[in-house]
Amino acid sequence: MVLEVALIDVLPGHEDAFAAAYAQGHPVLAGTPGCRSVRMTRGVESPSRFVLLVEWDSVEAHNENFRGTERFDRWRALIGPHFANPPLVEHFLDVPA
Repeated sequence: MVLEVALIDVLPGHEDAFAAAYAQGHPVLAGTPGCRSVRMTRGVESPSRFVLLVEWDSVEAHNENFRGTERFDRWRALIGPHFANPPLVEHFLDVPA
């Protein structure tokens, strides 16, 4: 399992519209083969900052089943207009205890 973490800064005043766009696009992302879970969080100290957390079967599942398809285009068309700048996206692996 791989965790995708996307740091998203939205335009000031667009927070509610971004959250509504996320709610509309959630099924597009969550229904992607290889997607295990999707969660969006919002900053307390910085309410225009959101963090998207997506668990994928693998980086390849993210890139090939989502980023390289029309699903990504639909997703980005919904949430992209609210971005203050391009999101910072990275993948992470669990560290054994």
